[in-house]
Amino acid sequence: MIHVNQKITLMKKLFLSPLLPKIVLTLILSFGVQQCFAGPQVLFKTTKGDFVVELDEVKAPKSVENFLTYVKSGFYSGTIFHRVINGFMVQGGGYTKDMQEKQTRPPIEIESQNGLKNYKYTIAMARTNDPNSATSQFYVNVKDNAMLDYPSRDGFGYTVFGKVISGMAVIDEIKFAQTTTRNRMADVPVEPIIIQSATIVK
Repeated sequence: MIHVNQKITLMKKLFLSPLLPKIVLTLILSFGVQQCFAGPQVLFKTTKGDFVVELDEVKAPKSVENFLTYVKSGFYSGTIFHRVINGFMVQGGGYTKDMQEKQTRPPIEIESQNGLKNYKYTIAMARTNDPNSATSQFYVNVKDNAMLDYPSRDGFGYTVFGKVISGMAVIDEIKFAQTTTRNRMADVPVEPIIIQSATIVK
């Protein structure tokens, strides 16, 4: 058992240690990367397994509302991850397994200046070169992609609106899928990775 005086001595050594600022900084950065959202949660069931995303409706209200509208309508059921690039991201939510693009709702306004970063396992809105063109498609970062953060190279960046909180191993399995070119689209998985359902669980 440690004596009271020994505890006091240990605490003094800790707080007087030159390493303390580094320890505090490490903790701050660690919490920053975590990006705790505590918002709605959506369960994705796929042919590779299940994963859950948690959304930030405070910092990305338009993106979250748009995403949940698609979820509630059952839009994502039967869509695939049509663009898989290991070392970058996995993208889905717009095409059926026979590579037919689904009709979507009107595009939404970009929210990339919300302070959320494209860290590994975050989910963000996919778009065209038009910054305000995001509809149903989303991507999950499989590494930290700072180049996608606002302002990025195009002056806009990409809107992060949530993160994967469970099933990271499923995302990791998806990123290793063998890919090919189909309908003039590159990086399409040879074996379709199908989203069987997406449902709100919280």
